[in-house]
Amino acid sequence: MHIEIITKQDMEEFRVRLLQDIKLLIDGHGSGLKTSKQWLKSSEVRKMLSISPGTLQSFRIKGLLKFSKVGSTFFYKADDVQKMLEGKATR
Repeated sequence: MHIEIITKQDMEEFRVRLLQDIKLLIDGHGSGLKTSKQWLKSSEVRKMLSISPGTLQSFRIKGLLKFSKVGSTFFYKADDVQKMLEGKATR
């Protein structure tokens, strides 16, 4: 019989990873490719594309990613972000 000891630290690490995975699933980014939302905020797009705020701004300026602005908030179509993930420009 093989006995393995699990420490409190092991359990805490497991809890953190489990909560992160659940949050990704709830946010619709579990696969990193699909989302059920039609419009995404800048922070969501940056997370999906793994880019910095400056890079996202550069994409807007160069016309690489279409956007809409409401007040001071930028919104992006989820389909356009999906195309970027697949390597297709949205020009």
